[in-house]
Amino acid sequence: MRATVIRAPHDIRVEEVADPVLQQPTDVVVRVLRACICGSDLWAYRGESARTPGQRIGHEFLGVVEEAGAEVRAFRAGDLVVAPFVWSDGTCDYCAEGLTTSCPQGGFWGSVGSDGGQGEAVRVPFADATLVPLPADAASDERLLTALLSLSDVMGTGHHAAVGAGVRPGLTVAVVGDGAVGLCGVLAAKRLGADRIIALGRHRSRTDIARTFGATDVVASRGDEAVAAVRELTAGQGAHCVIEAVGTEQSMRTAVAVTRDGGAVGYVGVPHGSATGLDLGAMFGRNIALRGGVAPVRTYLPELLTDVLDGTIDPSPVFDLTVGLDEVADGYRAMDDRTALKVLVKP
Repeated sequence: MRATVIRAPHDIRVEEVADPVLQQPTDVVVRVLRACICGSDLWAYRGESARTPGQRIGHEFLGVVEEAGAEVRAFRAGDLVVAPFVWSDGTCDYCAEGLTTSCPQGGFWGSVGSDGGQGEAVRVPFADATLVPLPADAASDERLLTALLSLSDVMGTGHHAAVGAGVRPGLTVAVVGDGAVGLCGVLAAKRLGADRIIALGRHRSRTDIARTFGATDVVASRGDEAVAAVRELTAGQGAHCVIEAVGTEQSMRTAVAVTRDGGAVGYVGVPHGSATGLDLGAMFGRNIALRGGVAPVRTYLPELLTDVLDGTIDPSPVFDLTVGLDEVADGYRAMDDRTALKVLVKP
């Protein structure tokens, strides 16, 4: 079969690889219908995150079960499913607590020795605990299928940030970052009842989506200017809840600076660079909480799935470019050049 591999920085290729096969009786093989490129994939693409030459890549996909192991109970061939970006066994203490990303037997698609999501098929370990079933008729609805794909990562990650920041009805939320996760953070904040949502972003096409998703204000500046603008919008106090969806030193500094005393930052931007941007002394003095990390998307999937299916939320606008699998390198270039927000891949 064909699958996307990374050979070196800026060297993404589609190559022939071995077809996935069942290795454990709890496995299934999923034929991928839709995959996508994540902003976090760009760190490997740019050489900022180490990868083994020829390593598979991609961690967001949905598709149809092609074959199921003998001990799989929840799925059979022909079922439409979505996969969170981390597999988990569903039996450990962490899984029971909802922190599926800390499962000792879990792992990330595209890690060494595993299949990546940007390919024609994927072997899924612990299928019963990992996969979530989708309505069969969703496969014929392109918009719905695209919205459902967002539940594999970005919508759940944006929701995790909103939960970490303590978003609830009546509060003011600021969202640092206008990528797909940040935009989904806006949508999540609106879903959780935020009264006011301030989106920080400099790209009009993206902040237009933010407004569609529920942003009441847009701040199109960075650094000290952005902090001053948010403070002005909030009578000098800052936002009760701040979503940090970038992962740079500057974005974290901005997030803390725009947080109201006693507020919280929900951080989900994958950290990169040499510094965190955190001033613990300032956070201590202002009673600012910091919560977040790798989103346990599998835990959030059922509730978010219900809202996508009934039309309460529609994250599909974050996908603004579609490529075939053979064109996936073009998709990476488009996202790296910021001419695309998030790229949908059709194997």
